[in-house]
Amino acid sequence: MKIDGQLYRSIWLDDDGSTVVVIDQTRLPHKFGTRKLRTVEEAAHAISTMVVRGAPLIGATAAYGVALALAEDPSNANLENAIMLLAGTRPTAANLRWALEDLGRRLRPLAVEERVAVAYRRAAEICDEDVAINRAIGENGLVLVEEAAESKDGTVNVLTHCNAGWLATVDWGTALAPLYMAYDKGIPVHVWVDETRPRNQGAALTAWELARHGVPHTVIVDNAGGHLMQCGMVDLCITGTDRTTARGDVCNKIGTYLKALAASDNDVPFYVALPHPSIDWSLADGAETPIEQRDEDEVLTITGRDESGQETKVALTPAGSRAANYAFDVTPARLVTALITDRGVCDASEKGLLTLFPDRAAEAAAS
Repeated sequence: MKIDGQLYRSIWLDDDGSTVVVIDQTRLPHKFGTRKLRTVEEAAHAISTMVVRGAPLIGATAAYGVALALAEDPSNANLENAIMLLAGTRPTAANLRWALEDLGRRLRPLAVEERVAVAYRRAAEICDEDVAINRAIGENGLVLVEEAAESKDGTVNVLTHCNAGWLATVDWGTALAPLYMAYDKGIPVHVWVDETRPRNQGAALTAWELARHGVPHTVIVDNAGGHLMQCGMVDLCITGTDRTTARGDVCNKIGTYLKALAASDNDVPFYVALPHPSIDWSLADGAETPIEQRDEDEVLTITGRDESGQETKVALTPAGSRAANYAFDVTPARLVTALITDRGVCDASEKGLLTLFPDRAAEAAAS
């Protein structure tokens, strides 16, 4: 994607071929900046503090984190320590575990002198694969936007939650990829952007992305979505997901479940866009998904830009008040109209997923 005319991915290698560079998402939307990661500890810190976020990008960063660790020490012990450190950073995102399992499986059998080159190569492959996956999600989801455009006169209004754009992936994004493609194709689209408290990934990141690309959008408070649907102002919802179960339950940023309920009550299609590494085939029931609880300070305070242009952190609540900060919720498959994957669109069900992933069906039959 482009920022002020320059092409970017969200993660890349520096000119030295070993340092990892990421866009610092904690500084957006007021400042665009990057951060260099030179150690596995810095990679883990970037993930846990949400310098990088979004399930696919977390997985890619973790893969490079393993490479950074092995560049210092390629021993068996250090490999296992790096995987353990990175695995503990964000427990909900399925891509994190997927990437670490992939790296571990490939690296453990190798001689120590081979590991660094293989780790860097595989991390780069994961990034390239993610771009291709998200492009395919965009193409498959574009069909749904086109169908919505054909069924009405005027603009297609889409509601999204959190940030599932290119900042959450290596490029293109998941939920936003179909909208970028629709806009580029000349389809009139408008995006309702949930602010997504408490970290405001919608207001800060999705709005920033869409503005840079020129896509018409309007930021709304999180509780406005139901009203807009009641008033016929939303044609479809598309969100991303950090983990999808084998039966089609989806775990995404807190507040997604409420949007799905409102969509169901108002007959608004509710789609979830996901890359296949976000599917947790070992998990059937979404209620078993580990839900991350983050620091209460994210709820009790907020950071913004004052009239002088300076970033300022302010308190939102009375002194002494406590806060609960659940980062995700689970939307049952029954509330999801369809899943948009890199292999196609399917029902949110075990049967639906297996029609697109017959290799998983074969494995299940064999076991």
